[in-house]
Amino acid sequence: MLAEPMYNPLLSYEENYERGPFGAFRDGVIVEAVGPPKYTFLGQEVNAPFGIPAGPLVNGAFVKAALDKGFDLPVYKTVRTRAVKSHPWPNVLPVRVEGDLAAEMLRLVPTREYEEPLSITNSFGVPSMSPDVWQPDLADAVTYAKAGQVVVGSYQGTLPEAHHGGIAEYIADFRLGARLLKETGVKIVEVNLSCPNEGTANLLCFDVERSRAVVEAICEELGEVPLMIKCAYFKDDAVLEKLVRAVGPHVAAITAINTISAEIVDEDGVQALPGEGRLYSGVCGSSIKWAGVAMTRKLTRLRDELGFKFAVVGVGGVGSAADFAEYRAAGADAVMSATAAMWNPALGKEIREATA
Repeated sequence: MLAEPMYNPLLSYEENYERGPFGAFRDGVIVEAVGPPKYTFLGQEVNAPFGIPAGPLVNGAFVKAALDKGFDLPVYKTVRTRAVKSHPWPNVLPVRVEGDLAAEMLRLVPTREYEEPLSITNSFGVPSMSPDVWQPDLADAVTYAKAGQVVVGSYQGTLPEAHHGGIAEYIADFRLGARLLKETGVKIVEVNLSCPNEGTANLLCFDVERSRAVVEAICEELGEVPLMIKCAYFKDDAVLEKLVRAVGPHVAAITAINTISAEIVDEDGVQALPGEGRLYSGVCGSSIKWAGVAMTRKLTRLRDELGFKFAVVGVGGVGSAADFAEYRAAGADAVMSATAAMWNPALGKEIREATA
C-alpha cells in the first residue's frame, strides 16, 4: 500500500502550497548523512547524486522536507518573473499504463486509485508566486541545506502580457528571471525548456535557434553560476544533436526527461481535466523510465562524440536503488525522482545507502 504523498492530489495547488507537505515528509524525522560527502555535482559536494526535480517541491517548506529526508539535490519548483495562477483542480490523477508509455500521442483514462507500478498525469500550467514571495522563500531554502546538499532553482520565461511583445521581450524575461534567481544565492539554476512555448503546442527545446538564444542570454546573466536546461524526450535524434551542438558549449548540465504527453479522457471519451487547453497532459512515473534512460544514453553519447563537458541528469520513473543504478550505468551524472519520491519519503535514504 502506498504511503500518503507529500503533495495531496485531493487538494488544490493553493491548498498544498499553504498547508503542505503531507505524510511522513512532515514528521520532523531527519535522515542524517553518514560521513563526509563522497560525490560532486557541478562543483558542489553532495552525499549522493540524487534528488527531486522541479514539480513536487512547490515552495521552501517542501524543499526543506526533501532535504530532511535525504534527497540531496532538490529542485525548487519552476518560478516566473511574475505571478501566474495554477490550472484549476484536479491537477494530479492516477493512470494505469501496461508496460512502457509510447512516445506518440495516445489516449489514457484516469483510474480511481494510486497503485504500483505508479504512473500519474499532472497538469499545473507552470504556476508561480510573484518574485517578492518566491525570492526570500528560495533564499531561505538554499541556506537550510546541510553539508552535502544543494538546492537548485528552476524557472521559465514568460511572454509579455499582451502576447505580442516578440522574441526580444521574451528573451529579456529569461534574463530577468536568471537575475532574480541569482539574487537568492542559489548555487545552480535550471531553466525549463520542456513546457509549451507560451501559446503554442511546441516545446521550446524543440526550437533549436530560440533555445540557443535563450541559453546564451541566461549564461551572460548568470556568469559563474552553472546553468542546467530541462528537456523533453526527443524521438528525432537529428534534432537532438542540433540542440546539443547549439547549447553544449554553454550549459553545465542537461536534464531529461520531463513527461510524455497523452490525451486524458474519462470513460465517455470526454476531456478529464477541466479548462481550455487541458485535453493533453504530461504523464510521469514508472511507465516513462524507458524514455528517461534512452535520453540519458543519447545525451552522454552526443556529449562524448562532440567533445562537450556538460553533466547529464536522468529523470523519469526512478522508484528504487535499482532504477538509480540503471540510470548511472547509462551515463547519468545525477539522477532525480518526482512521482515515486512523492509517495516514498524513504527513497532518498535508500539511494544514499546504495551509494555509500
